[in-house]
Amino acid sequence: MNPAPAPASLSASSRAVCALLLGLVAIYCVRLWPEWRSNPDLSHGFFAPLLFLLLVWESRRQGPLRWLPAGRWPPLALGGALVLGFVLFAIAGLLAASVAWSHALVLFVLACSLACFLGAGLILLADERARIVPCNWISVTAILLWVLVAPLPTGTYARLTLALQGWVTGSVLHTLHLFGIPARQHGNIIELVRTTVGVEEACSGIRSLLSCIYAGFFFAAWQVRRTGGRVALIVAAPLLALGMNFLRSLTLTLLVNSGTEIDGFWHDATGFAILGVTAVLLAGLAILLESKAPPANTESPVPPGLPPPGPRRFFWATVSATAALGLFFFVSTRPALREGRAVPELLTLLPANARGWQVVTPNDLYQFADILQTSHLVERTYLRKTSDTDFIQFTVYVAYWAAGQASVSRVASHTPDACWPGAGWTPHPLIDAQQAPKLPGIVVAAGEHRLFENANGYRQNVWFWHVYDGHVISYRDPYSVPALLRIALQYGFHQQGDQFFIRISSNKPWRELTGEPLVREILTNLTTIGL
Repeated sequence: MNPAPAPASLSASSRAVCALLLGLVAIYCVRLWPEWRSNPDLSHGFFAPLLFLLLVWESRRQGPLRWLPAGRWPPLALGGALVLGFVLFAIAGLLAASVAWSHALVLFVLACSLACFLGAGLILLADERARIVPCNWISVTAILLWVLVAPLPTGTYARLTLALQGWVTGSVLHTLHLFGIPARQHGNIIELVRTTVGVEEACSGIRSLLSCIYAGFFFAAWQVRRTGGRVALIVAAPLLALGMNFLRSLTLTLLVNSGTEIDGFWHDATGFAILGVTAVLLAGLAILLESKAPPANTESPVPPGLPPPGPRRFFWATVSATAALGLFFFVSTRPALREGRAVPELLTLLPANARGWQVVTPNDLYQFADILQTSHLVERTYLRKTSDTDFIQFTVYVAYWAAGQASVSRVASHTPDACWPGAGWTPHPLIDAQQAPKLPGIVVAAGEHRLFENANGYRQNVWFWHVYDGHVISYRDPYSVPALLRIALQYGFHQQGDQFFIRISSNKPWRELTGEPLVREILTNLTTIGL
């Protein structure tokens, strides 16, 4: 049987399409490089460019050489891929206006957009009149693997990690009981007779799971030819990752139970050993499932003429529109700090002394500067004893961001709703979740009102405001994608607004604070910055 016609030589138009697709891949790699360096879960991303080129080459060399025939379906598929890629890029830009281009959700959406444009390019290059890159399992896998080198959206990652932690902890505990070793489980902590072992995020298996899924798809495309073998390898990859991570966690727990110190050598050595053994097992399974006989290619004559210009024109038009949109996003969302604008003296807003009050000013707020992306932080707590058994506590916290220093949603993501529960405070539902504190002669904008209680039964009434460009903005859930898009549309492309976050907390309801001269003085000062 004669082999199918070999891929055709590159025309000038095909060279331009290939150059553009490679350029998109290069831009995405530059964008992802810092993430690959800082995120151990995505260390396999360093191999992505090389493996992408390898798979594209293998799709041409090993086949099967499937070319897309002329008809209405390839142009429709091309148009759908281009439109979807453009829409996803637009969504990524809107989200970036709220949470920055380095946010996991933005990078994931960009990966999906890149896959769409690469898919559109494949449709053009696999046309039976062009015959540059065939449309087969190997070339499609080369495109889809880009999604697996992007970080998972934060919410998805957190839920997956938590589920893996619980599964590993429970599985290790049951195995210990089978071995006759006494142990108890407290969340993700296993309590042994003499010590405890915690299953942290890094030990949940998320790293090996992501790497193995990536490796499973790669080996299935590179080594395996039969459909059944490919499916078996892809299914086996995550199961193998979970099983090997369970063995590692069990081994470390047994070492701890025997009195061995696992921090350092044993912890790292078992981690690298598991990754190495898993990779070898996957490669061996791929070789075992490999089809020795090459796939038969049926000869088909090359149709006369060149591909119609319409699809290629639409391709270049969509790419040009996406490039223009990308330039708009770059100009609109890049940091643009206004030079020469004085940073407000936050300490002058909160009196350092007040008659009858004890004033406490913490000096450790600097530890939150990196998380909050600002060093302009101030907090003061005012205490006054009202009886032998009662007192008033009144705490005011103010943070400041210059124009362009942080996105609106980045500031909004550090509210008491997001931070206080993690510190041991339990929220209680309130009817008046929005409240405008009332003081005679002072108009204060309505803010968010919360009630928290700690494990000791101590309650805190909390009010907070987010001030943008001198005005209090409405509160939105910073972890909701629709809310992020609304924030981006309303605030994301404005670079001229300073931002303040103001939080007031007290062990007393507001009605018991309205008569305090200190409260009036502080509220009067805060109205000067937009409250």
